[in-house]
Amino acid sequence: MTTFDAFDAIHAVSALANALHVLAAVVWVGGMFFAYVVLRPAVGGIEPAGERLKLWARVFPRFFAWVWVTVIVLPITGYWRMFMDFGGFARAGLYVHAMQILGWVMIGLFVYLFAVTHRRFQDKVAAGDIAAAGVQLAQIRRLVGTNLALGLIVSAIAAFGRLWV
Repeated sequence: MTTFDAFDAIHAVSALANALHVLAAVVWVGGMFFAYVVLRPAVGGIEPAGERLKLWARVFPRFFAWVWVTVIVLPITGYWRMFMDFGGFARAGLYVHAMQILGWVMIGLFVYLFAVTHRRFQDKVAAGDIAAAGVQLAQIRRLVGTNLALGLIVSAIAAFGRLWV
């Protein structure tokens, strides 16, 4: 019979950090994939346009609340793994650094999307300015599309990165 020591505790926390990291990435990237590839085309047929915009105005806050959770969990768990599992920046592979850089770009794009574009969109929908809300929705679509592409690249790096080093 063995005893549970500090070494085992660190490995248990690392396993938990890894699981939370993967789950957070799945929620964010999977949510963007669903919104961009499935929901967006389906919503496109809703008329009048004001109803379509109201639907997005209800969808975004629910999804963005989950994205906020992920943008907190991902760096915390990522840096835990960077220092505890890889031994710090110098010992981590190039693929880990690529994920980190792209992850921060994604977070920056999301913060801009949320703080600027989404707020403008919500204000325009509330004011009934359909044309201006549509312009903001198009901007949100471009930002989400960019983040989705980056998220898929990061996912591929996570899956295959060790093979490239």
